[in-house]
Amino acid sequence: MSNDTLQIRRIAIDTYHENVAYLHRECGIYRAEGFQALSKILVSTNGSKVLAVLNVVDDSSIVQPGELGLSEQAFAQLNVAEGCLVTVNHAEAPKSMDAVRRKINGERLDQDDFISITTDIVETRYSKMEMAAFLVATGQNNLDRDELFFLTRAMLQSGDTMNWHESLVADKHCIGGIPGNRTSMLVVPIVAAHGMLIPKTSSRAITSPAGTADTMEVLAEVNLTPDRLHDIVRKERGCLAWGGTARLAPVDDMLISVERPLGIDSQGQMVASILSKKLAAGSTHLLIDIPVGPTAKVRHMNQALALRKLFEFVGDRLNIHLEVMITDGRQPIGRGIGPILEARDIMQVLQNDPDAPFDLRQKSLQLAGRIIEFDPDVRGGQGYAIARDILESGRAGAKMNALIQAQGAKTIDLHPGSRCHEVVACCDGVVTSIDNFQMARIARLAGAPMMKKAGVDLLKKLGNPVKKGEILYRIYAEFPADFKFAQDLAAQNNGYTIGSEEQIIKSLIAF
Repeated sequence: MSNDTLQIRRIAIDTYHENVAYLHRECGIYRAEGFQALSKILVSTNGSKVLAVLNVVDDSSIVQPGELGLSEQAFAQLNVAEGCLVTVNHAEAPKSMDAVRRKINGERLDQDDFISITTDIVETRYSKMEMAAFLVATGQNNLDRDELFFLTRAMLQSGDTMNWHESLVADKHCIGGIPGNRTSMLVVPIVAAHGMLIPKTSSRAITSPAGTADTMEVLAEVNLTPDRLHDIVRKERGCLAWGGTARLAPVDDMLISVERPLGIDSQGQMVASILSKKLAAGSTHLLIDIPVGPTAKVRHMNQALALRKLFEFVGDRLNIHLEVMITDGRQPIGRGIGPILEARDIMQVLQNDPDAPFDLRQKSLQLAGRIIEFDPDVRGGQGYAIARDILESGRAGAKMNALIQAQGAKTIDLHPGSRCHEVVACCDGVVTSIDNFQMARIARLAGAPMMKKAGVDLLKKLGNPVKKGEILYRIYAEFPADFKFAQDLAAQNNGYTIGSEEQIIKSLIAF
């Protein structure tokens, strides 16, 4: 081994959408080149290159002075055998950071700026700190509508796109903020059973206790290769899969990896994320669900109308037929919050169980009906009745079972976590409000979505009468620390307000 090369060592650390390299502090190259911790380096060998953030190690059992350690993602990207010789050099700073700095200073960016930024992010030239700077610079409504269009198009162009060779490819998306709102897992089998193509690729949860992919993963495999995804959709007319494996707008997944731990979910990034993913998935017709409520993401009707205009503006310029439904976001949908509990609610609805959550059923039928009306052979106003017939006849349940089998059925266990804490009413009255944000926080502290059996099971909803000491909801967890964190948060604020009927928050939505 020459003095300017190092042996690759695979370090079994998942650094989640970030390439990380490890050098021993006594490494000759480290000392000679003046590398610093968290600087970016270029690793090269036999035509393969990878950019990585450098971590400095003092423990020879992790990496020795003559070795370069690579995290799982960096090792896979370099795609060479362990022990292979590599050279290490300083990496140039991404040129597009100039545009990020200009945005931080309040300047307007053009299409070329956004293409440069997204290209550098996809090519792993950005560290997570630099991605965070970009997210903060473009957050809090700091993008005008043209910039938002530029960003969406740049994100769309960052990866592959699917072409289903059909004139109508349907999809739906909720902007989030409402716990338990797993309508996609009911809409997809209903619409697919009608015969329309609806390939639903979803992200995992960012700031919520579960995303569609997290909940579907309770029932079936969601990490599908593009070829397998195509085969399933062609056969079943739909799917419920995670979008990350298909390399659809991959810059979005990389930005989400930073948004999630920071709890960032800005309006502009949300619009760009949703539309770039849907267009990359080949959608031609899209229904957007915007829930409105005092503790939803969108809290006032004027905000919802402004957001609808933003979606319509970008969607029109990107040539996708887009409709928006503004829905009731005053409280969680269904009873369960967290993957296992939400999967239970969904299966109850699909099985036409009389105990199935009525609000989840009704909202899903409304959304499915609206999508069915994209079908040129369906008259306006007929969609709901068609969707209801598909559900009540059992065709939706049969289609969901077919999707589960096609994607790879799992051994289904819908029992929640072994640790259970009951939160009770402090007085007599009726439930006048439920704090969506607080309920989501409690479920996340209990371990959701990473721990599939963790979450919150609601026994009382808006308008329900309660007696002092009666159970409002149960918290489920798998691990003692998660259980205690969730209990402590619920003790500080249980998320429920109990009062008289006239104090119930009225819906702004005729739904």
